[in-house]
Amino acid sequence: MSIRESGEDYLEAILILSMQQEQVRSIDVAGFLGVTKPSVSRAMSILKAKGFVVADSNGALILTDKGMDVAQSMYERHKLLTEFLVSLGVSRETAAEDACRIEHVISEESFELLRNHAQEKIGSN
Repeated sequence: MSIRESGEDYLEAILILSMQQEQVRSIDVAGFLGVTKPSVSRAMSILKAKGFVVADSNGALILTDKGMDVAQSMYERHKLLTEFLVSLGVSRETAAEDACRIEHVISEESFELLRNHAQEKIGSN
């Protein structure tokens, strides 16, 4: 089942927030992404219907296994792309912004080769 770029951003946000706090609520996601709570509510409805997210009885958002897979993939891409761009001399802020856009469009083949290249560089240092 395919997911749109904005959906990937919401899943990644839930993952990042869940690493920082015990429970993640819609208001937390809204603040993290700089969007309105109604936007988050709409996105969560779609992501719940597609089986990426569930909410517990307290309203906390929880990634399903499928949602976690997407979120971890996006987060890994974001981190690696950010560090790669920083290593080229791009400012960390610009690198993070660019990585956020690139992470959604880079092919699996290109990302794997970039990951392998980064691991070789780290291994040779």
